Amino acid sequence: MKDKRILYVSSEVIPYLPETEISSMSFEAPRMVNNQGGQIRIFMPRFGNINERRHQLHEVIRLSGMNLVINDLDMPLIIKVASIPKERMQVYFIDNEDYFKRKATLTDEEGNLFPDNDERAIFFAKGVIETVKKLNWSPDIIHVNGWLSSLLPLYLRNYYGNEPLFSSAKIVTSVYNQDFDGTLDASMYKKVLFDGLENEQVKHLKKPSYVNLMKTAVDNSDAAIIAGDDIPEELKKYLGKMSVPVLEYKNREEFAQAYQEFYQNKVLS
Repeated sequence: MKDKRILYVSSEVIPYLPETEISSMSFEAPRMVNNQGGQIRIFMPRFGNINERRHQLHEVIRLSGMNLVINDLDMPLIIKVASIPKERMQVYFIDNEDYFKRKATLTDEEGNLFPDNDERAIFFAKGVIETVKKLNWSPDIIHVNGWLSSLLPLYLRNYYGNEPLFSSAKIVTSVYNQDFDGTLDASMYKKVLFDGLENEQVKHLKKPSYVNLMKTAVDNSDAAIIAGDDIPEELKKYLGKMSVPVLEYKNREEFAQAYQEFYQNKVLS
């Protein structure tokens, strides 16, 4: 992976959030590429329960200050950055007072999904892409982790479809175990249509369940990775019918060589 540029986009990354399958793989995979001489960038939301002082986050003024339009409202984009100790890896944080200041990630104290999670996902996708544009950094691979990141492939392929910076980038989506029950806001697809996308492109979002969000992501990806050992059966069948390469589940001890070969031989070839 020497000299390859890989953009990792994730809803969670250790050490900034507790260890889960997503946060662990969103750390281990970039570290593997970084150690092999590849160039990586990591993006995640700046959730309010991330301790900015402990992790030494600081705002990047030259990247902040843009407004993103979400459902006809201007929402200010703030970019913060921190370095993972001992790893020489920087993490960029997408922030906004309305969407990410609350002291929780995706659910309230009772475990209920926040009602604006759909808009947070739209904001996160647009925020990552706009920031990478400002960095003028053209990735070879964009690797998406977690359902909050699931709209990034959709926006990249359609809303930003003519952006030359991403013209040769390959998108990989990792599919993890079921992350939530129920659905996000039922009007989510209308908010995406507001950005000029077409009905066929957002067909799954008319019922924005976990499974349908991941279907939307893989529909707009060049490859997929089964990153959970117990993903929903409906997603297994859906991935089985896809024409793009799909890497079967690998545990943490097996993944490094498997990911490297998958990137080189299936994604970039």
